[in-house]
Amino acid sequence: MNKEDLLFEFKQNIKFDYNLKKKNWFNIGGNTKIYYKAENLKELTKFLKITGNKEKIFVLGGGSNTLITDKTYDGVVIKLSNNFKNISLLSEDIIIAGSSVSDKSLSEFAMNNSLGGFEFLSCIPGTVGGGIKMNAGCFNREFKDILISVQAINKSGQVIMIPAKDIDFKYRDSGLSNDLIFLSASFKGFKKNLNLIRTEMAELKEKKEKAQPTRIKTSGSTFKNPLDQSDKKVWQLIKESVPLEKSFGDACISEKHCNFFVNRGNAKFDDMKKLIDFVSESVLKKTGVKLQTEIKILE
Repeated sequence: MNKEDLLFEFKQNIKFDYNLKKKNWFNIGGNTKIYYKAENLKELTKFLKITGNKEKIFVLGGGSNTLITDKTYDGVVIKLSNNFKNISLLSEDIIIAGSSVSDKSLSEFAMNNSLGGFEFLSCIPGTVGGGIKMNAGCFNREFKDILISVQAINKSGQVIMIPAKDIDFKYRDSGLSNDLIFLSASFKGFKKNLNLIRTEMAELKEKKEKAQPTRIKTSGSTFKNPLDQSDKKVWQLIKESVPLEKSFGDACISEKHCNFFVNRGNAKFDDMKKLIDFVSESVLKKTGVKLQTEIKILE
């Protein structure tokens, strides 16, 4: 299907050569060949049936852990609209949330319904969809601990439901196919006093703000902790292997937490990629540990 046909079919929800720089926390990136904002499930299904198997697809959530190329991305970037932000109680201890719901909103909804188990989400930037995809977590809790099932659509436009027990969750990984677009998920909590939940969330937030940079152009943890290779956390490995003042252009290492990389002005994709590669190679050379990125790199 050509541009004119796509425009006729999806009107203002489809853009060509669309700039992604403002769509991610790093504030880095060039254009994507096609940018599609999915209004609802019916429209998304129609779009995937037309384009799905012909194009590379990348689903962009909150953009909180994504580094995007400055070159044109030769594929389709899909953004889910606010219609995928619905959140409701299925029963007294089960919440259903759309994949565009922010992790923070999910934790607050749980708190307002006196449901415990979701407190850690208040400290995770990003959305439910991204959180499931990478099994996001902090303070010894992960998405796998609360997930019951996820509803998704594949590139052919077929909707499927995947129970959590069928997902091979690992540290910062769900193992689920990149060709799946998450639509919604159900989560299980437990009854807990609202004030206790509120207190715990405030304590976690304070811990996070002491340890991690906030309100700057960063994308969270750059590398995963190498659990199978070292007893040390990744920040410890970086600290002993890398001169922390090292920078490439405006891409630098946070003074507050050395696993957080920062765009201190107008960093380019290549600057940030060079910094990631430099740190990774330095750690390997010094410690023998091969680091894996936690952030998603779109190139």
